[in-house]
Amino acid sequence: MQLLAAATTTADKLSAIPADFWLKLALGVVALVVGFIILRKVAGMNKVVLTVLALFFATMGGFNWIYERSEPAWATPFVSVVAGFVPTKAKLVGPAKSPELLAAKKR
Repeated sequence: MQLLAAATTTADKLSAIPADFWLKLALGVVALVVGFIILRKVAGMNKVVLTVLALFFATMGGFNWIYERSEPAWATPFVSVVAGFVPTKAKLVGPAKSPELLAAKKR
């Protein structure tokens, strides 16, 4: 009898979780599986091509961080130095028109 009561409360707890969470969890699992499949295919590639592609995507991500100033906290010291040499949204748009930059500076 106790086992049935425990199963009911667990089912109630699971049904209380929003459907949006389950959708995000399913998309995360699918992305993880697709990532592993791609990683296994990429492992058989020419290492020079793999290195060029990795550097390209890392550079695009880095420039996005610098332009938007949306870098994680651990990268802020480096990005602050590099941001002086490349265009940023604050330089092009202006700090008064870019509220997300003002919020980032307050952190």
